[in-house]
Amino acid sequence: MEATARIRPQRGAELELRVESLAYGGAGVARLDGYVVFVTGAFPGDRVRARVTRGRRAYAEARAEELLEPGPDRVPPVADHPGAPWQELRYERQLEAKQGQVEDALRRIGRLEGFALEPIVPAEQTWRYRNKLEYSFGRDDSGQLVCGFHAPGRFDVIEPLDDCRLASEPGNAARDRVLAWCRDEGLPAYDRREHTGLLRNLVVREGRRTGQLHVRLITSPGDLRADALAAEAGADGVWWTRTESMGETTAGGETELVAGAAHLEEELAGLRLRISPEAFFQTNTEMAERLYGLAGEYADLRGFERVFDLYCGIGTVGLTLAPRAAALFGLEIVESAVADAIENARRNEVDNASFYAGDVRLALRELVARAGRPEVLVVDPPRAGLSKKVVRRIVEAAPRRIVYVSCNPTTLAPNAAQLAEAGWALRRVRPVDMFPQTPHIECVALLERAGS
Repeated sequence: MEATARIRPQRGAELELRVESLAYGGAGVARLDGYVVFVTGAFPGDRVRARVTRGRRAYAEARAEELLEPGPDRVPPVADHPGAPWQELRYERQLEAKQGQVEDALRRIGRLEGFALEPIVPAEQTWRYRNKLEYSFGRDDSGQLVCGFHAPGRFDVIEPLDDCRLASEPGNAARDRVLAWCRDEGLPAYDRREHTGLLRNLVVREGRRTGQLHVRLITSPGDLRADALAAEAGADGVWWTRTESMGETTAGGETELVAGAAHLEEELAGLRLRISPEAFFQTNTEMAERLYGLAGEYADLRGFERVFDLYCGIGTVGLTLAPRAAALFGLEIVESAVADAIENARRNEVDNASFYAGDVRLALRELVARAGRPEVLVVDPPRAGLSKKVVRRIVEAAPRRIVYVSCNPTTLAPNAAQLAEAGWALRRVRPVDMFPQTPHIECVALLERAGS
């Protein structure tokens, strides 16, 4: 313990480190006489000079400030913004890292064995794949209004960009038009330290298969010429959200349609879908199709099953499964998303699907009482995973098969372990690369009740 205390560097210390591997979340892992240092901005094989930002008893966090020697998997950067933190890591190595991190989480955190970890599904497009981008307004050093992403580790500094390589060309053009209009109007950016100013965020959303484009401007309470904005934005739908929130969020507040269509239209897996401005929809349309196809494969429906779809959003997963099920029941807490799901079922002539608004923790038991126990249960929770109470409700529902769509293997792992303890076995897991150039990992897991 005394040796560790001597090794532990203080905040601000400069270290020369060789990075060995990647941790979940994207930081490089280096060691200083056995003491672990997580280094942002560094990849395996890199030798870097790093500055410590936080020191703890068991590990330190640091940021790479100088690349002394590149590792074998480094490639030249393409995007000039911080939204693609893994862009300097060879794509094949990105896939290897994500596959390894899913396995590590399940075995180390979940202490799970005996499952088949199937090869990661690579992305169809490694750039310009996102159908939704959330930008922030700020000021550059000269005081000019900019629209871009937060600088790494800074809540109050916005890095401007000319071309977001994660977005399509039409999406970039829409952002540029809105920014130009805001500059012409002389609108002030929101100051995140002083909590003054107007312009906070801009959301640009695109129907990849329909070509439709929606923009949503998020501001503090105040005035602007909304009709003039709509005329300049060149979008199929323009929304304005006013919020008093102190935090950086595009959710909540009062949202009004300024001009155009109230819903974005998109096509996926043969379905025509409508999406409300704040409803969740996977941000990579092409890979969402692969993800939901994998969920359908794991569900292995034969036509007689009662299927529950928890955290169903606008009904996308459930509606791809419904044609092969006897009945589908979706549960979602966001009422506007439930309205979308009901409308999406109607417009796609899916007559065996029902959707309900409710908190899964409270409403699942009632849904079982109303609809009966499910043979198959699909769950697509937020990054925090399932609470212990939701896990208990799923155990009570006693589905034969659980298909878990996860955006965070470190929360999938403990949830899968809880279900394994209750009598389900983890059978198959497959990662899907929804977000190239970033450390984010999506995967689908299949759990089956013992004896099934």
